Amino acid sequence: MILSIESSCDDSAIAITEIATKKLLFHKKISQEIEHSVYGGVVPELAARLHAKALPKILEQCKPYFDKLKAIAVTSSPGLAVTLVEGVTMAKAIALALNIPLIGVNHLVGHIYSLFIEKETQFPLTVLLVSGGHTQVMEVESLENIKTVAKSMDDSFGESFDKVAKMMGLGYPGGPLIQELAKDGDRLKYNFTVPLHQSPKIAFSYSGLKNAVRLAVEAAGDDKEEYKHIAASFEHIATKHLTMKLKKYFKTNPPKHFAIVGGASANLYLRAQIEQLLDPYKAELLLSELQYCSDNAAMIGRVAIEMYEQKNFSTLDELNVVPKSTP
Repeated sequence: MILSIESSCDDSAIAITEIATKKLLFHKKISQEIEHSVYGGVVPELAARLHAKALPKILEQCKPYFDKLKAIAVTSSPGLAVTLVEGVTMAKAIALALNIPLIGVNHLVGHIYSLFIEKETQFPLTVLLVSGGHTQVMEVESLENIKTVAKSMDDSFGESFDKVAKMMGLGYPGGPLIQELAKDGDRLKYNFTVPLHQSPKIAFSYSGLKNAVRLAVEAAGDDKEEYKHIAASFEHIATKHLTMKLKKYFKTNPPKHFAIVGGASANLYLRAQIEQLLDPYKAELLLSELQYCSDNAAMIGRVAIEMYEQKNFSTLDELNVVPKSTP
């Protein structure tokens, strides 16, 4: 079995995965959403302190599996440096104590493998990763061959939802809150400009849209009813930006198998719009189970199985935190 640890942001998670069957035997996650909601976003130092308390509590429940562990896997990049350190330090300590190999996993690759928890991999695959920290399109041939073909120039898709929710005083995380508010709104009431709509670049940008929404929120004042229309229009344009750029990319790279991963992939409006976009191509849409869209240790464990079989290990000295990296 492999024990995997995830602490890249504000979720403390540990999983136990059986190598031969890929079966998830144990998975527990402790969220910090309540603690960070009062600040409207993640406070790194607070997150680190909460990880220091939560991870040992979860680990205690994993002791019955210790004698069957063959490796320890941990998210080592990308993420918040102070929170990644909590997981990496624990992983090193366990690996040293049990004298078993250490596996450092890229968090973004973990999101790709969230599609294959307790399943076999299915490559090649075009992947849209949308989360609080990243918006990018990747062509995935295998674990070793992942090419990023488009990414955000500034804010990410998920980050823009968090910031719009904060403008409206809704709390954190913003994705589910904006989605719920948008249900009863008019998506066409606010004619926000689609970012980069005249640019030939296959890239993403949310800073301009975020500013336009801020002005609309300020103009609405305390009219909470108007917030529904702003949220709906924002969600519509934020998603349209993605689909327009994907459609441009598909002209030269028509998809056969397409996936949406990352925390923001749980957005139902995004899922519906991507389905419509893929329909003319008869492309298969792959989605993670909703419980595995956000950060979790099960996806880290799933990547680790592949890395274990390839003997892709790290020494205690080699494994270091890398806050910013790409697959």
